[in-house]
Amino acid sequence: MTTTQKRYGALGVTLGIVCLLALGVTSRAQKAPAQAMDANGAPVFKVDPFWPKPLPNRWGMQQVTGISVDQNDHVWFLNRAANANPDETGGADGRIDCCIRGPEVIELDPDGNVVNAWGGPGYHPLWPTALQTVIPDSKGFVWVAGTAAQDSILKFTRDGKFVWDFGHRPPQGQPFQENNQNTDMFVSKGRFQLDEAANEIYIINQKRLMVFDMTTGAFKRGWGGHGMPLSEVSNDPIPGYKWTGGPPPEEKNFVPDLHFAEISKDRLVYVGERGQNRIEVFTTEGKFVKEFYVAPNTPSRGDECGGLYHMKWPPCGTTYKLALSRDPQQKFMYVADGTNDKVWILDRQSGKTIGSFGRNGTYAGQFHWINAIAIDSKGNLYTGEVEENKRIQKFAPVMATGR
Repeated sequence: MTTTQKRYGALGVTLGIVCLLALGVTSRAQKAPAQAMDANGAPVFKVDPFWPKPLPNRWGMQQVTGISVDQNDHVWFLNRAANANPDETGGADGRIDCCIRGPEVIELDPDGNVVNAWGGPGYHPLWPTALQTVIPDSKGFVWVAGTAAQDSILKFTRDGKFVWDFGHRPPQGQPFQENNQNTDMFVSKGRFQLDEAANEIYIINQKRLMVFDMTTGAFKRGWGGHGMPLSEVSNDPIPGYKWTGGPPPEEKNFVPDLHFAEISKDRLVYVGERGQNRIEVFTTEGKFVKEFYVAPNTPSRGDECGGLYHMKWPPCGTTYKLALSRDPQQKFMYVADGTNDKVWILDRQSGKTIGSFGRNGTYAGQFHWINAIAIDSKGNLYTGEVEENKRIQKFAPVMATGR
């Protein structure tokens, strides 16, 4: 064999090895671990007990009524201190070596560190008194809303500079009779969703969903349960029922309290009716698509629950908040249920409940009145609790192990 032949032979062997290594790397990349599933095909999660980091400056963690995740996987949450206990804020005057009242809008990075915080009583003349929802948009603005009559939806910059007020408040200090046909002014504007693709705000109120322009606040369209026109929505109270272990009676109207409106990638709108243990699905134009129930045998409304609008113990209803999985098909729905203290896992296409995690308690991974849920691009779930637990928890996907 000549020297040239030997050289080409060696080169061929080297190229072959490189190709095999490249194929191996590609094969390993293609076989990246997927999330573990249980026997019913539900994703499996585990709690991260060390997330988030303790809040700085002796700030007390208060009721977490709203959570959202932005495009950088930063978690924004409402730290509502309206019902703070004395031992949670008593450090302000030096009485105890503990906590002080902190800002009510807090931004956390993926590691759980505070990177931005602002808001609270006195921060702005229109600051909501009954904080409910916070949503960061893709343009760097943060939207905050409350459910009291003089609360509305406020738009801020990321660092807390006031930009815009949605308005639509009823007259202050004057009698106001709310109905489901008046779209100029109404009481609760605190539960809303942004549809940036259409530049629209979705608001759930009473027994209806209303859509407004995201720039001007002008009303565009709305509908009631099963897609009925606003003109047909009843203004009579939805009757309660005597709970005997079964689901609530059928009802065509939306049943208060409505607790969420979420929009999927395929342009479907999901509305949660806590008073009916139900989720109704619509097109963005209000055409009814389907409905399904979550833990339907749970008591959901009536005197046993303290009525529709002033809940007392025990809590009722199951559809508190919703997060949709981040895969392209958004295969799974995660429903926060503050009555059963669980996160229910549903197949989005069928509406079938395929799993759950959590139970009542104060340990890591347990819940006491879970009220908020959100998901990041990596599939981590974040939950918020009110009443006495007052905390955020992070649930990371459990990855399947190879054989």
